[in-house]
Amino acid sequence: MDLAVSDTAEPGIFQAIYEALDGASRDVIGMANPRLMVIPIRDADGAAIGGLWSVSLFRWLKLEMLFVPETMRRQGVGSALIARAETEARVRGCIGIQVETLSFQAGPFYERLGFSLFGMLDDSPPGHQRLFFQKRLIPVRVAADSCPHRHGPACPGHDGSGIAVRQSQRPFV
Repeated sequence: MDLAVSDTAEPGIFQAIYEALDGASRDVIGMANPRLMVIPIRDADGAAIGGLWSVSLFRWLKLEMLFVPETMRRQGVGSALIARAETEARVRGCIGIQVETLSFQAGPFYERLGFSLFGMLDDSPPGHQRLFFQKRLIPVRVAADSCPHRHGPACPGHDGSGIAVRQSQRPFV
């Protein structure tokens, strides 16, 4: 067995590891169905200059990246991005949002938006802390015949009660 370390991966490595892990866990937690959510901020020419990148999985939305250009800060743009992501997370049936940030970055911003600190990792990066925040959500009810996924009454993303319960797409990034 060769356990070589690499900074790159050949095509298919991520998929192989992911599918093996998903298969080993499926009997306990069900199939993993990650679903990407991207909300870009674009300049006048249409180029992405910031925005929000996240993934919903197991009824939680994980905010991976949030960036608002310096010239757009303190104008409600970041709050609007989070509000839009929260709305979509509820439609997807998410019960919460999770985000991590660094101690010199956006902790107070997330706290103002109702997120609570649930963990901290010291010296990551050295001299600072990595902060872990969460915000619990109440799922949005949707009529079974008005599925936001356009699947109709038999939508696999709803449990019949009108509450979205799982994601229906599986992109790999």
